[in-house]
Amino acid sequence: MSSLDDFRAETRAWLEAHCPPEMRTPARGEDEVCWGGRHFRFRSEAQRLWLARMAERGWTVPAWPRDYGGGGLDAAQARVLAEEMRSLGCRVPLQSFGIWMLGPALLKFGTEAQKREHLPRIARGEIRWCQGYSEPNAGSDLASLQTRAEDRGDHFVVNGQKIWTSYADQADWIFCLVRTDPGAKKHTGISFVLFDMTTPGVSTRPIRLISGKSPFCETFFDDVRVEKHNVVGELNAGWTVAKYLLTHEREMIGAIGDRAAPRPMGELAAQWLGLDEGGRLADPLLRARIAAFEVDEAAFRLAMARTGDLARNAEGGGEHGVHPAFSSVLKFYGAELNKRRFELLMAAGGSDALEWDSERSQHGAHARAWLRTKGNSIEGGTSEVQLNVIAKRLLALPDA
Repeated sequence: MSSLDDFRAETRAWLEAHCPPEMRTPARGEDEVCWGGRHFRFRSEAQRLWLARMAERGWTVPAWPRDYGGGGLDAAQARVLAEEMRSLGCRVPLQSFGIWMLGPALLKFGTEAQKREHLPRIARGEIRWCQGYSEPNAGSDLASLQTRAEDRGDHFVVNGQKIWTSYADQADWIFCLVRTDPGAKKHTGISFVLFDMTTPGVSTRPIRLISGKSPFCETFFDDVRVEKHNVVGELNAGWTVAKYLLTHEREMIGAIGDRAAPRPMGELAAQWLGLDEGGRLADPLLRARIAAFEVDEAAFRLAMARTGDLARNAEGGGEHGVHPAFSSVLKFYGAELNKRRFELLMAAGGSDALEWDSERSQHGAHARAWLRTKGNSIEGGTSEVQLNVIAKRLLALPDA
């Protein structure tokens, strides 16, 4: 334990010395989140400096190998880093689908050339990625996708449409599922490909949501050239890569259940409802609901940490791992927990929380976030789909 204690002390000292004070305050909205990429504009010099310092140390992706831009930390060290960042209030320096989803898939299935081309740029925040999975007629039944890639010798020509492509209008590259063998059964004949969003024939169109804002887009491919060296994994075996990536996507979405509000929920509620004579939230029923939520939130945080430890242990050759379907547990519970979080915030705010455009409501921040959470139980596989996966693959229950 002494070496881990030393690592904790050194990590805390480094964070205290190198994390700018401005980066030790919660982001007040998505506009203050660093997504990186060719088109990203830093909101401040502190934001740019924080990313540069963390990327140089490999701590944007602390558990990735150093050869690919990571920090090379083991499971215990990565947990310590996360704990110390949380303790000091340090912002995550970089949010990225490349980190959460594509990176793990490349580490497992990518060629050495693909890893060296893409992973360091993901770690440094130089390239922003989007995901080309869902289609207008292929949502929960993703394997029925119809976007086709025709073999033209040294390259493919891709035609089709994707939908709900998060941040496609801001992304630099896309990881995409395409059908390369239309005669095969639907779960086979699919390949996993990568290509630049500036390739001729790629176009996007934003989708507006009920919350008034949306990261989602429709994405269209018209005779898009994709080089064959950009196929990840084996040709026509992309479903294997896709399923592996989905486990990481569901864990990523599930992590919103542990996404703390900028201030403690009780403090936010007290701002609207006031305190009683004992200094407690004035509404005892809401106080009990918030307490129950925070207990569940803490339990979920521990479950997420344990799952991460077991996964890293298995990747390191250890005996104990995590069932691949457990990501459905995290996705389901995390999505439902985040919906509860904003239901409580709206209950605390009452009619004031419903304000949409006034300065007092910070332009409807709570109301818009509350409406957005409704999509948490749809994206990445609906809650109903996750419950089916849990029933069949974890509990081994019989079909209805």
